[in-house]
Amino acid sequence: MSTSKPKGIRSGELPLYKLIILGMQHTFTMFGATVLVPILTGLDISVALFTAGIGTWIFHFITKFKVPVFLGSSFAYIPIIGAVGELYGLEYALGGIVVAGLSYIALSALVYFVGVDKVRSVFPPIVTGPIIMVIGLNLAPVAIRSASENWLLAGICVLTVMLVSIFGKGFFRVLPILTGLLVGYACAVIFKVTGFAPNVLDFSGVANADLFGLPAFTFPKFSLDAILLVAPIAIVTMVEHIGDVLAVGSTTGDNFVKDPGLHRTLLGDGVATAFAAFLGGPANTTYSENTGVLALTKVFDPWVMRIAGIFAVVLSMSPKFGEIIRAVPGPVIGGISIILFGMIASIGVRTVVENKVDFNLSRNLIIGAVILVLGIGGGVFDFWGQPVFVFGSMKFSGMALGAIIGIILNKILPQDI
Repeated sequence: MSTSKPKGIRSGELPLYKLIILGMQHTFTMFGATVLVPILTGLDISVALFTAGIGTWIFHFITKFKVPVFLGSSFAYIPIIGAVGELYGLEYALGGIVVAGLSYIALSALVYFVGVDKVRSVFPPIVTGPIIMVIGLNLAPVAIRSASENWLLAGICVLTVMLVSIFGKGFFRVLPILTGLLVGYACAVIFKVTGFAPNVLDFSGVANADLFGLPAFTFPKFSLDAILLVAPIAIVTMVEHIGDVLAVGSTTGDNFVKDPGLHRTLLGDGVATAFAAFLGGPANTTYSENTGVLALTKVFDPWVMRIAGIFAVVLSMSPKFGEIIRAVPGPVIGGISIILFGMIASIGVRTVVENKVDFNLSRNLIIGAVILVLGIGGGVFDFWGQPVFVFGSMKFSGMALGAIIGIILNKILPQDI
């Protein structure tokens, strides 16, 4: 990691009202993905928002309020939640997720006793750089699928974000995502009213939703068979967690692996996941989308994430407001995501460049190549279209597989070839 910190706005440098606006921007960023997981699995949307908000605060408390991270619904568990739900019921899938979250605590203890220096030696720049690139590139198809629903609308959003980021003045310059969303939303309304693209916007859910309402909490049930199906996914998500923490650290220039410590970030993620499942929500995970906003806005104050967490809880109590945000058109989200996901991949490139990784060495070329190809290509594809590698009854995402093999190669290949 580079010794010089990127320029950015850090804790205590902005007044509360600006932090609230920035927190709202992060809320828009996380909303689509966070509610998509319960939509696909049958879990309750309001519970997912509630547990994401509270889970984010749990994470920040455990990590000493130092890491600017938002915890949202994890996509890694989608296939297995569906399978276990059909076999045993969703309550038993939730029980498996509780155990998966608790397994983070075991790894956290191991990291604490083994020592952070040994952990850091496993993740040199030649490993972390490509892993961070893979995080962004793996999300690229999601952005393209959404944007392709209406390329004109997506293009307007991309152009708006670029113009605000480059030519914006003062506080307005750190609101490119929120501005892009508002401009895109307004254009979608115009497209619908004029009949240019009448199907781009759907407000039917808004009209039918209640203004206030408590989330429908569901408590887990436990079965050894269900646990053995669900819990191993934690192996995958823990590797992804480490990659996300490294990406956030590369963005802000802080060594979060050392301070507050990887053991604390793992513990925070695990406790938040177990808490979410205990109330009927999906597993939580650090959100790359929000990391992209950090990179774009250069606002590194963790308070913006905690404020986003408060907004998530408030939205969970108002189905109508939740539906208004959920009505944001897919092409608008897709256009914004093109920028955000590309920013994450660019952070990986910056990690390699700033640490002067020598690609004249064959070992570095091989490690980078293997991580990129396995991480993006994966092994087989499940119904969601995400690359996975199947080993026995466990499925590893392409990123987890690439990271594991990259770590092994870094340890076994000679340093000077």
